[in-house]
Amino acid sequence: MTEKREYTDDYPEKTLYIPGPTEVREDVIEEMAQPMFGHRMDRMTDLYTTVVEDTKTFLGTDNDVIVLTASGTEFMEAAIQNLVDEHVLVTTCGSFSERQANVAERLGKDVDTLEYEWGNAVKPADVRARLEASEKTYDVVTCVMNESSTGVRNPIEEIGDVVAEFPDTLFVVDAVSALGGDYVDIDAHDIDVIFTSVQKAFAMPPGLAVCVVSDAAYEREIESDSASWYGGFQRSLDYYDRKGQTHSTPAIPVMLAYRAQMKHMLDEGHEARSERHREMAEYTREWAAEHFGMFPEEGYRSQTVSCIENTADIDVAATIDEVSEKYDFVFSNGYGSALGEQTFRIGHMGEHDVESIEELTDAIEDVADL
Repeated sequence: MTEKREYTDDYPEKTLYIPGPTEVREDVIEEMAQPMFGHRMDRMTDLYTTVVEDTKTFLGTDNDVIVLTASGTEFMEAAIQNLVDEHVLVTTCGSFSERQANVAERLGKDVDTLEYEWGNAVKPADVRARLEASEKTYDVVTCVMNESSTGVRNPIEEIGDVVAEFPDTLFVVDAVSALGGDYVDIDAHDIDVIFTSVQKAFAMPPGLAVCVVSDAAYEREIESDSASWYGGFQRSLDYYDRKGQTHSTPAIPVMLAYRAQMKHMLDEGHEARSERHREMAEYTREWAAEHFGMFPEEGYRSQTVSCIENTADIDVAATIDEVSEKYDFVFSNGYGSALGEQTFRIGHMGEHDVESIEELTDAIEDVADL
């Protein structure tokens, strides 16, 4: 049984290079210290409508946006509950896409998978072939945009174009570790639902999930007999239309932080922010090529999380500990027992830039004697 470990308020500050949470601007953190106010006051309407409409502007979408107090996992579950009557095709190539299949099975859906070896990406042609060959009409196809377990960036734009050819099938994208740091034109590629968590590339404190919902997804849920109560699209969006607020009490301090950070993101711009992340990813890949290897297949590598293959056979756990102790930098081991020492991961997302990533790689070189 787990025993209590007292929180001491006496911890060294660490710079985070993990796949989230990531670094947060000081002025954004300070926003959370404002005096509390009621979630049914006019002030809350001002705050929530600002957050929602700024998010739509940043992402360049005409679709509806929901910002809910939750982790992104809430919308992973809700999207299946809201949109799948019976059949769902889940594309899997890592831990988080496999989790989506498990969630759908737990909800009692008929789940088929299109499976890839970890490190490989989902291929649009395979999705088309499966949809054409299946005797079932799938209500939904799911895909993870950015498999942070393996560092794979799936081609969701091309997959969305394929799914759009099947009018009875909706496309749901888990973009938890990518949205905000990797540009995607949501509307142009017929993505019906795409969701994220704010503690990743949005560079905010944890506590909020963001979901973009198409008209087709909204209408599909209206026809459903088993939509999610908390994460229901209709319930959230109708309440917003009537009141300009959330249907349940939100994490107001994190909403205040969200408002401040989204202003920074709007100032930078979606495409410019994506370009900065691309530069960090390219630097990290070049560094990895000098000392190690890359785990994901060529041409499908993440713009926000690099999964590096430990070809130099360093002691990953010991290196992580020593870099943390000596430099106060924190990066991540491989995901789970299978990749724990075989790979390690560097999160280059949020407010980092090439210079700050270089500080980490210099520290790894020093500690691992590369």
